[in-house]
Order: sequence, then C-alpha cells, then structure tokens
Amino acid sequence: MIRIAAVFSLLLALPSVAEEVSPGTGAVLRGLDKVNGETTDMEIPNGGEAVLGDLRVSLGECRYPVGNPSGDAYAFVTIQGIGKDAPMFRGWMMASAPALNALDHARYDVWPLRCNTPAAE
Repeated sequence: MIRIAAVFSLLLALPSVAEEVSPGTGAVLRGLDKVNGETTDMEIPNGGEAVLGDLRVSLGECRYPVGNPSGDAYAFVTIQGIGKDAPMFRGWMMASAPALNALDHARYDVWPLRCNTPAAE
C-alpha cells in the first residue's frame, strides 16, 4: 500500500507534458514536386484550400505554441486527388517533424511551415 501511495505521489509531482496551443488564422504549407525539384508555398486560411499539381490541399486548422508562435506549427490537413472521392491523407502534420505523419505520394510532398497568427497579419 505504501508503494502505491509513493508511485501515485511521484506521478502527481511530474510536470505536465501537454503544450498549450492557440489557433492560428491559417497556415503556410510547402509543396515539393519530387520530379522537377520545384517547391511551392501555399498560404491557406483555416477552412480554405489550394491546388498543388493534381492534388487539392485543404486546411482544417493550424495551431501554434502559446509562448512561441514561431517555434512550431500543427496543421490539420486533408489532401485528395482532384476528381477523387477518398482523401489520400487526412490528419495532423507538425512543422518540426514533417516525416512523423506524412503524405505518401509518388510525386508530391506537403508539410506545414508555420501558422498565420493574428499579430502577424
């Protein structure tokens, strides 16, 4: 019983791992055409979309760390082929770790660079 109480009190003393974030007004995403090496920066508002080749890139929301807006970006992105019903990617992408949750496409790579913040506009 003493061991359980000791473990429980140790867990309560650990700092919180979750990072406090704020919603941005949009995001800047970069697309790479792996065939010709060209990059395209797409500035997309929350709820908006852009076209990259034969892909439609939609941004649901972008979030950034409260204390460090330029430190990272977390973007909820949906990517689908133009004329296709099912998305080929839908989920969160992180600017600091683009390979963690990446689009699997033969020609294009897409990743977030930063969130647009109200102060920056």
